[in-house]
Amino acid sequence: MDGQTKGWSQKDGSVLSQDSRHLLTFSLKFSSPVQILSRRCLLSPGMANLQAVSLCSSSSLLSRCSEGDGAEHLALSFFSKKCLRNTRAKASGFHGIAISRTTANFNPPHGSHAIQAMMSAEKESAISSSSDGNILRKKLNKVVLAYSGGLDTSVIVPWLRENYGCEVVCFTADVGQGLQELEGLEQKAKASGACQLVVKDLKEEFVRDFIFPCLRAGAIYERKYLLGTSMARPVIAKAMVDVAKEVGADAVSHGCTGKGNDQVRFELTFFALNPELAVVAPWREWEIRGREDAIEYALKHNVPVPVTKKSIYSRDRNMWHLSHEGDILEDPANEPKEDMYMMTVDPKEAPDQPEYVKIGIVGGFPVSLNGKELSPASLLAELNDIGGKHGIGRVDMVENRLVGMKSRGVYETPGGTILFAAARELESLTLDRETIQTKDTLALKYAELVYAGRWFDPLRESIDAFMKEISKTTTGSVTLKLYKGSVNVTGRESPYSLYRQDISSFESGEIYDQADAAGFIRLYGLPMRVRAMLEKGL
Repeated sequence: MDGQTKGWSQKDGSVLSQDSRHLLTFSLKFSSPVQILSRRCLLSPGMANLQAVSLCSSSSLLSRCSEGDGAEHLALSFFSKKCLRNTRAKASGFHGIAISRTTANFNPPHGSHAIQAMMSAEKESAISSSSDGNILRKKLNKVVLAYSGGLDTSVIVPWLRENYGCEVVCFTADVGQGLQELEGLEQKAKASGACQLVVKDLKEEFVRDFIFPCLRAGAIYERKYLLGTSMARPVIAKAMVDVAKEVGADAVSHGCTGKGNDQVRFELTFFALNPELAVVAPWREWEIRGREDAIEYALKHNVPVPVTKKSIYSRDRNMWHLSHEGDILEDPANEPKEDMYMMTVDPKEAPDQPEYVKIGIVGGFPVSLNGKELSPASLLAELNDIGGKHGIGRVDMVENRLVGMKSRGVYETPGGTILFAAARELESLTLDRETIQTKDTLALKYAELVYAGRWFDPLRESIDAFMKEISKTTTGSVTLKLYKGSVNVTGRESPYSLYRQDISSFESGEIYDQADAAGFIRLYGLPMRVRAMLEKGL
């Protein structure tokens, strides 16, 4: 400190010290407890020598305060987030007790003593000291970070190293977000401080094992959302668990905010597949509160990021869709700007001639386009191009997030919109009334489970088994007409069709005798007839 400290004698002989920087420190009598309370702590230049000395336990630290006359005593200091962030400790987001070394003219009546202090119960992570003097939340060996190369995940790399003293392995999943988003990732990751970048191509697995089961189930969240991001998170998290095992990591991390659904989707998958992994979620811990803060942090740490403060939309892209959030979309009364869309053209600018496509389906899964068999990812990619050209698949909705709030998002799902139309129409031929009704009921729950991140939940797996069983006969083809943003079915056929022209025809047939309808109507309408008789006293 700067020597301007004033002291007041206490009944127990200790001295209460308070300076103009709002740091309260109690010197100690031998073996007496110490309480240090400070909600605001702005460090003066004279306190630049604040240093962590040693770790007492997983939840306490020791410090030594050197006096100007050479005598020493131990002090315990309670620092706020802002105080620690401004010291060499750099413990962003830390609440609790830090033990420090500082110089001041306290004139305490006693010599050196050791004090053990418990951390605040607010924090789950223990605090330790790294070799470079940083105060650590918890010592981790190696962390696998879900890395996109964007602003958030770029600043997380140095933050993890500072706060957890760990190596950072960046992991990027190729789920069809585009080659441009994968270019230069290794260079950016290492420039941010990562020791390694692992990239895995998950496109085929994503479409085959996650998208197509949702398509077969008819899973649509709140009438509109085709679950593009919801389906992608578990396949990415699953791959992260695999990579953690491969590289010997003891923790995983993600860049999801504390307000969104993705944090739940990632972490439930981690819990289901490897409950022993530690999970670090920086947005729930650090001092950064928005994109402006993140950009400043990046500039301060020389982290290369591909954004500026003029960036407006938060986007997520994969094989299935492209989502848009933020900026003017946060007001549900605002119409989205046309230049926001990236996968689809304005329907008004779409071709003036319709285009016909024929989708082949086997067991509820698409297998061919216009008679050509394709892999799941290749088929979807071609439909995205075709649908996007005709302005297919734009959805603007306000949805209920899992965490309780409402949010507004705009989605582009051209290929997915076409496939959903085809699947529904084929089922109209192959499923009976009761099965369709039951399927539609369960589809709502299926969509809810996927949206909530419970992909590996036994309930979803059980519903999926039901969907697979009833879809055994969902085989055939559907022809659709695409025109200026619309998808219309023009034909459907299946070897398992329950539609019989000889029965459905208005012409007389041998199987269906129209005279039988009279008795059916009398029996079917009997409850209504009885009620009416009661009301009329008959």
